[in-house]
Order: sequence, then C-alpha cells, then structure tokens
Amino acid sequence: SGMCTPILLERGQPVEGRGKSIGALIHRRNVDPESNFSFGEGGAGTWSDGKLTTRIGRNSESVRYVLETLVKYGAPERILVEGAPHLGTDNMVRLLRNMREDLRNLGGEIHFGTKASKYLIEDGKISGVEAECVEVIERTKSNPTDSEARKHESSKTFYGDAVVLATGHSARDVYEELYKSGVELEPKGFAVGFRIEHPQWLINEIQYGRDWGGRVFTKRPSTDAVNTEHFERLSEDTGKSHQGNLPVASYRLATDKAFDGKHNRGAYSFCMCPGGQIVPSSTEEGELCINGMSFSNRDSLWANSALVVTVAQDDPILDKYRSHGCLAGLEFQRDIERKAYQLGGMNMTVPVQRLTDYVNGVVSSSIPASSYRLGAVSAPLHEIYPKPLYNALSHAITEHFEKQMPGFLFEDALLHGVETRTSSP
Repeated sequence: SGMCTPILLERGQPVEGRGKSIGALIHRRNVDPESNFSFGEGGAGTWSDGKLTTRIGRNSESVRYVLETLVKYGAPERILVEGAPHLGTDNMVRLLRNMREDLRNLGGEIHFGTKASKYLIEDGKISGVEAECVEVIERTKSNPTDSEARKHESSKTFYGDAVVLATGHSARDVYEELYKSGVELEPKGFAVGFRIEHPQWLINEIQYGRDWGGRVFTKRPSTDAVNTEHFERLSEDTGKSHQGNLPVASYRLATDKAFDGKHNRGAYSFCMCPGGQIVPSSTEEGELCINGMSFSNRDSLWANSALVVTVAQDDPILDKYRSHGCLAGLEFQRDIERKAYQLGGMNMTVPVQRLTDYVNGVVSSSIPASSYRLGAVSAPLHEIYPKPLYNALSHAITEHFEKQMPGFLFEDALLHGVETRTSSP
C-alpha cells in the first residue's frame, strides 16, 4: 500500500527528562553526555532561540504550510504574520511534546534513550542499527507526572529498508563509527569563533537610534526599566513623542574580506539571540563549548550572537590533525574545546575577554556581568585559535562589523569561549 512505519531513535531524553539533565548541569556542573543542551528531543534547536528563518520566500506555499503546522501543534498564531517570527525555548518544549504524541497516534515509533552504536552494513547496503538503551522518564497526557519510568533492554537491534542519520553538529561518535566501518565520508568547510554578548539596550540604540530605542518593551519590568533609564539619560524627550512599542533589536553581520595575514576569509554573526542568554553546549567531559538561547519573550538584559570565521576542508590550520583523515576538523574542534575548558578552570566556568581587549591582544583586567550562569573568568581568548583565525576575526570586527554597526566594538561587549559547533566538519 506504500505505507511505512517510521522508527525514530533518539539518544537523549524527552524534553521533560532533558530539562532535569540541564538543571543538573547548571546547578551541579554535571555533564550528561547523552542528555544536555545538544542531545535529546528536538536536538540543539530546542534550547535555542527557535528562529523561523528562510531565504526561499516568506509567503511561499511550502513555508506557509510549515508555519501553519507549527500553529496546529501549539505555536502562537503571531508567527503567521510576523516579519521575523521565532518560537523561543518555552514554546519549543510544548510543540515537541504535542508532535511526539501525534506521531505515535499515527503509528510511528519513538525510542528515547536509544543510542545507535553499530551500523549493520553488508555488500555496501545498510539494513539496520544496533543500539544501546537506557531508562527513560517520560511524561504523557495519560501519565502527567514523571513517576513512571519506561524501561528498555540494555541493547536492541532495529531493522529497516532505509536508515536516515540525522546527526546534527555534535554526534561525533556517529562519524567515527561510520569511518571505522569503511563508509566513505567527505569533509566540508565549517566555522569557529566565540559568542559575543552586548547589553540589549546598546543593540536597541544602534539599530533603532536614540529617538526610538526607548520604545522597546519586553513586558519584564526589570529589563524594561534598564532600557528606559538608559534612553532617559540620553535625553528627557527620547521616544516620549512616539506611539507604539518595538521588539528587542537584533542584527546580522557578514564579510568575505576578513584578512588573516595572507588571505581573506569569511566572517559572520550566527544564531543571534536578542534578549537571550549563553549556555554550555558541551557533550563530553573535559570540553567546553557554548551556544545561545532565548525564551519567547526575549526579555533578558543581554543580546548574544556567535562571531565566527570560516575554516576550509583543506585549510592549512588543519594540517596538524591530518592523521585523523577526513575527521581532522572534528579533532580540531575537540582540541579547541579542551583548551577552553582549561582556560575556564576545568569546572565549566566560561573563559571571557572584553571585545576591545581581544582586538588589542591583551587580557582583560576586569569583566562586566554575563548571562552565563556557571560563572565567567578573564582569559586570553586571543591565543586560543591559530593566528590566522585570530587575525581574520579581529580584522572583521574592526574593519567591517564596527563600520556596519557603529558602536558594536563596545568596551562592555564580552567574548565568551568557544563557539565551535555552527555545523559539523
């Protein structure tokens, strides 16, 4: 009849169990390698900003179908009319639970806590996977509490006519197992750098101007008071003659002329989170990488974004990792993340540096407040990447980004290290 039963294997926990793992990371600094800000139901996108961006036509039939489907599962209807719609982590959690239940009602299978460990390949064709399984705590409408645990066998084999590997940017063990199994893999270019954090009022001022920046309101009194007080200090009349409220401002920066000392590289902002916070996205002990997220109200005091520079698959900076074959980029990422972990004090504290100090190549003698909840420590981030990447990013900041957004190179702008997983190499 052409019908099939999709079987979804998720190495991490459902969102309710995943939330507990993230709580243990934030409060006790315990990294669960299978349930964290990167692994679990919805992947890294669940604890992110939930931006609904596309370059294929905002009102095309296919895009409208996606947006209407999201509303069907619980997204706010405003995403159908907003120019730059976003969901936020809080909406993502609700959506995923509704989608999970519907998928099962339609006959699909979802197995959480089920990590593919071996791929059954014979004569060049894959027929299934062997998986390691752990206990999963899942909340459903029939079981609204977390008291009932779904128990699995310690291992299980799943067969199918086709296997789709949705690896995301962090499932390095998948690539390593495929490589060991003789599957042909091809490296690609990627980008690495840091996450930059500015006071949100500064981004409001740069993007809206002093006349309109005071009209930004998030409905969070403490955040709105900081923004209002800033613009009132500039002028008693700032924004008072205007009607209506504005959303928190965002930005996008890019250049293909970031000079590294010999050649131009690409450099750009990525996953910009207005009114957001910076979170640890590590998946292995002894490594530190970070990401940005925001809730639907985007009401924190800070704006953050990745600032990254490109690395080509044949880049000379990867030469020292060539013994790893096509996985050289993965090993480079690991190396940088281990350095960041050490610079932070080996306890998930994030190493930071003022943006002005970074471009001048000096360690910050003091640091402003950060949204990163596990603590921050001043460190020489200008030394963590190979010199060509430092040169390129510094050149992009001073000669391009500051000119595109005057005021971006701000004394209290704080670089956090490191952002290495914009995509998988």
